Amino acid sequence: MTREELSASYAVIRHNVRTYRSAGVVEVIKGKQHAESTLQKIEDCQDRSDHCAGWRYFIEKTDRKPGTDPIEATQRRQQELEVREARAMQETKTSVVPPDSQ
Repeated sequence: MTREELSASYAVIRHNVRTYRSAGVVEVIKGKQHAESTLQKIEDCQDRSDHCAGWRYFIEKTDRKPGTDPIEATQRRQQELEVREARAMQETKTSVVPPDSQ
């Protein structure tokens, strides 16, 4: 593990692989190894019907502090995703080259 992976914060995110719906941040944890361990514990405790319904978890690097309230972390994550999406849409619009008018 790199020093960055040991000191960085990671968010555990709950999402549905069938509906592509996000249920948001479950927890913000310091260190990739600790985040992966927490993810495994969550998955081990997950109800089978919940899993069969398509709910899964993944970790994502974040700038939130460990222990941040999950609701606050979810709101900030959503805002950041919307900004990135808007930027990508703008870049797509400006990168389209108009046809030659010759």
